[in-house]
Amino acid sequence: GAYKFLNEIWRNKQSDALRFLNRLRVWEYRQLPAVIRVSKPTRTEKAHQLGYKARQGVSIYRVRIRRGGRKRNVKHGINYGKPRNIGINEQKHFRNLRSVSEERVGRRCGNLRVLSSYYVAQDGSYKWFEVICVDPQHKAIRQDPELNWIVNAVHKHREMRGLTAAGRKGRGLLKRGHRAHQLQGSSRRARWLRQNTLKLKRYR
Repeated sequence: GAYKFLNEIWRNKQSDALRFLNRLRVWEYRQLPAVIRVSKPTRTEKAHQLGYKARQGVSIYRVRIRRGGRKRNVKHGINYGKPRNIGINEQKHFRNLRSVSEERVGRRCGNLRVLSSYYVAQDGSYKWFEVICVDPQHKAIRQDPELNWIVNAVHKHREMRGLTAAGRKGRGLLKRGHRAHQLQGSSRRARWLRQNTLKLKRYR
């Protein structure tokens, strides 16, 4: 159907049509605030794929994130320490930009729950993502059997704890099968620490 057609268009971002649309969109987005609520999703098919419904209690926010690496927060760019810690400019953020965009919306809209997010546009300086939010207090959400799981208190600020799709990707949890052996216990680092720590229990 039409959604399949839209999906194929978005998979080819270098096409003339999408490059033209991207150029127009980023010009408009640059004039707007960094976090802004939008009336309907830019990518209808992607939003519905991720659980969006055009109903009360579901909203979309567009977020602008600065591209590139991060700078170390030290005064005058001087690190009074050892040469191995001297790097200032080429610091890589541990999480991906989509996960950061979800966090910013989660902080801005504390009463909403972040469902998921998707890429919209980019230029030389910024990337834009749209974040799908759900109001857990709304009766339409509480009565919806496909969305009311997010009402439970355990899903408060799931975007801060790496539980959304973008967060799980950043944690390396999208692997399956033999590639996932290092992920036992839901964290590569925790698994490494557990297996490389000498434990001398008192009553052994």
